[in-house]
Amino acid sequence: MDDAIFIARLDAQIIETPSWAFGNTGTRFKTFAAPGAARSVWEKIEDAAEVHRMTGIAPRIALHIPWDKVDDAAALGRFADERGIAIGAINPNLFQDEEYRLGSLTHPDARIRDKAMAHLHDCVAIMHQTGARDLSLWFADGTNYAGQDDIRARRRRLRAGLQTCADILPDDARMLIEYKFFEPAFYYTDLADWGAALLHAQALGPQAQVLVDLGHHAQGANIESIVAILLDEGKLGGFHFNARRYADDDLIVGSTNPLELFLIYAELVAAADDPATQACARGVSYMIDQSFNIEAKIEGMIMSILNCQEAYAKALLIDRAGLAAAQAEGDALGAHRILLDAFRTDVRPRLAAWRRCHNLPEDPLRAHREGDYLRAIKRDRGVIATGGGYGD
Repeated sequence: MDDAIFIARLDAQIIETPSWAFGNTGTRFKTFAAPGAARSVWEKIEDAAEVHRMTGIAPRIALHIPWDKVDDAAALGRFADERGIAIGAINPNLFQDEEYRLGSLTHPDARIRDKAMAHLHDCVAIMHQTGARDLSLWFADGTNYAGQDDIRARRRRLRAGLQTCADILPDDARMLIEYKFFEPAFYYTDLADWGAALLHAQALGPQAQVLVDLGHHAQGANIESIVAILLDEGKLGGFHFNARRYADDDLIVGSTNPLELFLIYAELVAAADDPATQACARGVSYMIDQSFNIEAKIEGMIMSILNCQEAYAKALLIDRAGLAAAQAEGDALGAHRILLDAFRTDVRPRLAAWRRCHNLPEDPLRAHREGDYLRAIKRDRGVIATGGGYGD
């Protein structure tokens, strides 16, 4: 790939940051307070703007409702716009209320399902007010014991709820259906894998697509193959990027398996150049989904963004013609070596040059650490007390 195309592709990369990563969040056991952590959605937006100033590729922030709910969502959107970023995906919360102990849209009690749907209506209204494009749906719904509920009945309830939600979406908006094979439901999860999410998305029509969270798979799952299949079906809508070693660890992207991250980007780059999958690949939303427990919030986010940019840059350098020739000849090791050559390429000098061209700091992490913004938030926000676990 020549330099002009390489630069143009880097220019087009967008990674969305999550509001919940800027506040004090942690494990189910303990949340450790961080100096300067955001105390409100307004401060989360300011932190997201700092990440974008440092990296140049993070111009949107995802919101979690009701954690980030305000009286005037349109004013929140204007506040973000004034700081150079936009409101990204809206993430409903259908797992924290006491009534959702047995599920939300799949709950056997119609009154609870109606409550969940009312919350989705509220979230769609926020989309209208902020101009958000994506409604990102993850459900903790499931059962812990065989016989606890009727599996087929739960599936039908979920389909009906999703259809009602799809019917009220803005015309240009999308519903991203996320799956997770376990936790907190340990016997049966209503959206346990990409196949379940895909079947619902196909039934619901063009506005419904699948969201892939890198932490939501069984050990050893070939996530890049899932990405390739969803792209081929025209149903890959978005990512929640993170990293894990054991379960849904929400570690910094690329910190545990950088080769996997590269191979996922390799599929995305190839699909963006294939006329059969180009439209789907170019519409994918890239989002970070992490919970920083011991890391500094903004530093962790910057590092995740940079790791995504580096993996993408390496994927752009794959010798596609050579790879296709090796594959056609059945040269298994030759084809594999071509991929590894791109993965082993040190793209940091080229990325530093790209940042210079865009008046960005060559070392964004260092620039943030040494900048006025970090000193100001540590001074002005201090350290707030925390409770037990995630979301406190």
